[in-house]
Amino acid sequence: DNFTDQTYFAFDSRAEQQMEVFNRYGPHPELYPNRRGEVVQGSYCEREFRDCRLQTCYVQSPAYPGIYPRALKCRYRLHTRLPFIKLYIQNEQFAVDGQRCENIMTCPMKEIGSGSDHCPYDWLAVYDGRDEHAPPIGKFCGMGKFPFSIIGTSQHMYVEFVSSPAGPLLNTGFHFNVGNWPGHVETVGTKHGACDWLLSSDALKATSASEGIFLSVAHWYPPNTSCSYHIQGNEGEIVRLYFPSFRINRIEAPIIRHEEDCAESLTIYDANHPDPARIIKTFCDTFSRPMEKIDFVSTGRSLYVKFLSKTGSYSGSSLYYWAHYDFFNNSRYGDVVQNTLCDEVFYAWKYSKGQLGSPRNTLIYKRASGSDVRCQYKFVTDRRLFSRVVVEVTSVTFKEVPYSMNACTRCHEERVDKLILWEEKDKNQNRLACFCDNIPRPVRVISSGDQMNLELIIQGQHATTSYFKNPHTLFEANYEFAHGPICGPISLGPSPDGELVFPYKNALGIQLNENRREKCIWELKVAAQRDLWLHLDKARFADRSCEHGRIEVYLAGRLEPR
Repeated sequence: DNFTDQTYFAFDSRAEQQMEVFNRYGPHPELYPNRRGEVVQGSYCEREFRDCRLQTCYVQSPAYPGIYPRALKCRYRLHTRLPFIKLYIQNEQFAVDGQRCENIMTCPMKEIGSGSDHCPYDWLAVYDGRDEHAPPIGKFCGMGKFPFSIIGTSQHMYVEFVSSPAGPLLNTGFHFNVGNWPGHVETVGTKHGACDWLLSSDALKATSASEGIFLSVAHWYPPNTSCSYHIQGNEGEIVRLYFPSFRINRIEAPIIRHEEDCAESLTIYDANHPDPARIIKTFCDTFSRPMEKIDFVSTGRSLYVKFLSKTGSYSGSSLYYWAHYDFFNNSRYGDVVQNTLCDEVFYAWKYSKGQLGSPRNTLIYKRASGSDVRCQYKFVTDRRLFSRVVVEVTSVTFKEVPYSMNACTRCHEERVDKLILWEEKDKNQNRLACFCDNIPRPVRVISSGDQMNLELIIQGQHATTSYFKNPHTLFEANYEFAHGPICGPISLGPSPDGELVFPYKNALGIQLNENRREKCIWELKVAAQRDLWLHLDKARFADRSCEHGRIEVYLAGRLEPR
């Protein structure tokens, strides 16, 4: 009834080979018979795509590049071998309900948009999963160049194309390629929810890897998405985080618009939760500079990294980064000296004896400035408790520096890696010992007073290359505070004669601790041109074993008793 004698139309038709319809079948269609998907039996436009990779899967509207028919409901199930599945358009136009009037010459074009309000008639819906019950990514229609890729969170994506029963025959539909986005590594940790991770030291050790890795969000996510990475060490450990690669782009595929600054941000907290008072650094999409290969180090056992997006994205974060993290043993042998790199102090009233060594935290050797690493260990006592400090250096292991002109001949003067022991005497440094090479046997050093200092010095120009992440200690030593009040004076003489009595007669009022092991070290001074005759008048021990009590006599400068 709508046609009159003024209505005319004519049809032309011709048959073409597949290779001639390049836009539909692509290059070499004979090699990829299922490039346009496998048609589900009994359906008109339901297709399965398996193992998609570059140029092997074309997701097209029916009759593409021609005009698609009306009253369609087409389903496309997409699959790639590896995550993250990516749906993208290369050079083709997207035209789904882009013109909705009868005159193609005067009909305005609808911009590409999303949502049910924008697309009430014809639309293309994309789901992040195997079917329509998966999370919806978006519903699209309009005409023009599709402005972004859509990247899923797995190897599967579900696409649904619907056209209304009535409407103009003006739109050519769509042609998408399917591939996978390579921004995927296996994150070692425990995942909670969509993108919250606990990255623990134990989980990393279980893989035998020295460093853990996590990447920026490389797939779609909805507006107001928050992703967190809680990097947690064991007790006594600290966390280091750095970015070998960091790039900040503008937000190219937002789901919603946000006109203010910092629509997407990455914040690093020196805490185990997002504490505003413990922010180390915040990166924003609008005004931050990337910081590659800069170490962010925690003061405690945790770092907390939080990514926040107000806009959402169809194709991943505008903050593109590759993050590495590792853990360092920051436990100490003594008390930490605040505001120093690695100094420690040992108080006799807290540690009467024990062991020590070079810092377990090898991060201290990673010196960007090239300055020397100096770690001082100070031993402090009180004469009412002890009068001497005894340090026995059991091993020294420094690495040889290639092409170094400095030899270990004058230990105190040469610029070499060394371990020195000294004490303050009359406001001057009294040198006790210096080690700059491996030692064949333990060496015992005894203070002449109630304090001693041990200092490790590593040359800055090779500290990082020689000792960063070095599993071996540079030195090991034992220490002990000795010569309590019951021992009496620490030195006797020089005098023509004298006596040495234990217990010290003036200390008889001191309450003795039966469980305490007493070590007394006396220095017997001899006048010039004199010899010393030592006669043991009486010695009585509770047990005949030397393990329970003994007297040792040393000559000056000798390491073994005589």
